[in-house]
Amino acid sequence: MDALRFSFFDVGLTALDTGALHWADAGCLIVGDLHLVKSERHARRGGAALPPYETRDTLARLEADISRTSAETVICLGDSFDDAAACAALTETDRDTLARLQSGRRWIWVTGNHDPDLPGIDGEVVADLRMGPLRLSHIADPQATGEISAHYHPKAAIRTRGRRLTRPAFLVDRARLILPAYGTYTGGLFSHDPALTGLMQPEAEAILTGRPVLRLPMPRQPV
Repeated sequence: MDALRFSFFDVGLTALDTGALHWADAGCLIVGDLHLVKSERHARRGGAALPPYETRDTLARLEADISRTSAETVICLGDSFDDAAACAALTETDRDTLARLQSGRRWIWVTGNHDPDLPGIDGEVVADLRMGPLRLSHIADPQATGEISAHYHPKAAIRTRGRRLTRPAFLVDRARLILPAYGTYTGGLFSHDPALTGLMQPEAEAILTGRPVLRLPMPRQPV
């Protein structure tokens, strides 16, 4: 397992190479933007046909992260489904997989802008969540502190050994932590985009996923 431990508001956290966040002392695994059943939504709205396997792949990676961390609680930080209809469109196989992952552990769905309603789904559904000194939500509140959120699908590009390296990334400063998107069919917003440079404080860092996990000052210019 490649990972990076760090402290946020005196809470020990671990950024995993997959883009999941492990809060060991709370027995929690936190993920953002699964966007399950995205291929079905894409086809339903007249888009080009995408291979319909992204939900299976996303859940398989999530299962592996649950196993490697022995998570007792899983928190999904919104946009877990590509829309409310996508939630109902889960295949029987994927629904069974999800039920198996939920069995024996607490499962919390934080609602997002893609899935403000999650009817008929097992687990707790909340708009946001307080745990100790931390607030967990989908979209970052510019006025909040101690906040863990998702939504922006951040990624970062750096130049290393003369080559451009681009990876999904956690972004962290003294007030907030933003998770990268976890879903297989999710894109990303570069850390140098004004939406992120305007939100993150000057000392913000990026933790790049993949192997090895890399921690560096948040890139604020294209490379």
